[in-house]
Amino acid sequence: MSHPITKLFNEQGELLGVFIAAELWTRLEPELAAHLPSAAPAEKPLLPEPLSDWSTLLEFWDFPYPMDTDVRCEVCGGSTEDWQADEPRKFRLTACNLGGLVRFECQSCKARILKRHFKDKITVETTPAQG
Repeated sequence: MSHPITKLFNEQGELLGVFIAAELWTRLEPELAAHLPSAAPAEKPLLPEPLSDWSTLLEFWDFPYPMDTDVRCEVCGGSTEDWQADEPRKFRLTACNLGGLVRFECQSCKARILKRHFKDKITVETTPAQG
């Protein structure tokens, strides 16, 4: 391993940091971990709800039952009769398609609620948050 440590300086010659080659870092990380600040997990950006997809689904709705607007989280027990009426939202719409698949995210526990609309029934699946 040649030059496993590279010092980084600014224009004034002040040391800014040190670059450690991967091979050396692999050996040093267990010993240094207790001295390093823990990195907070990066917060994923909040994407807008696909409300135009929801509107399209409603516009072309041809199932023999009315569109349901209730959502229930089987992980934390949160529920609403009309997800769109809640302010602030208890559940955010994260996906929707013309085939009747509608997915929500519980704002309390971040679980995913997947509703599949079939001609004769609705199935609901709740998945706990990952990570």
